[in-house]
Amino acid sequence: MTASEPQIVRSYSQEDIQQILQLAIARQADDPDKEFSYQELLEIAAELEISVETLRLAENDWLVQQSDVQQRRVFDTYRRGKFKKRAGNYAIINGFLILVDLMAGGGLAWSLYTLLFSGSAVGLDAWNTFQSKGEDYETAYQKWRRKHQIKKTINSVVSKWFKALQI
Repeated sequence: MTASEPQIVRSYSQEDIQQILQLAIARQADDPDKEFSYQELLEIAAELEISVETLRLAENDWLVQQSDVQQRRVFDTYRRGKFKKRAGNYAIINGFLILVDLMAGGGLAWSLYTLLFSGSAVGLDAWNTFQSKGEDYETAYQKWRRKHQIKKTINSVVSKWFKALQI
């Protein structure tokens, strides 16, 4: 670049900077499993003129988000397990009804109607189970989370009570 060429001044929004840095960090890491120490995180923050307090607050927010993501995975696994059980019950009951219909009349008649109606119920159940966004999902998750937290609190109180009785 010569002295007579004008310099182009580039400016980026905060969101643009975050995305560019995220891509740069992803490209720089040869090993996707590479981890950075807390000291390295502090150094990066210092280079970006991010205060230690702001970094700690951001880390706490990130930890809360990670906890929520992990709880949502547990919730999704729980919902899928319940669905598998209901689908298994559906298959067993409808298999039995089809067998009774075959043995009673020599063909399929009324059992097809029960298969159709219960199949539509299972289809709706599958839709609700595997739908992981929306208000219904959020309501079900919050209900499960409260129930889970209440169980955890009760178990904690009971275990403390038993420990107190043992001493």
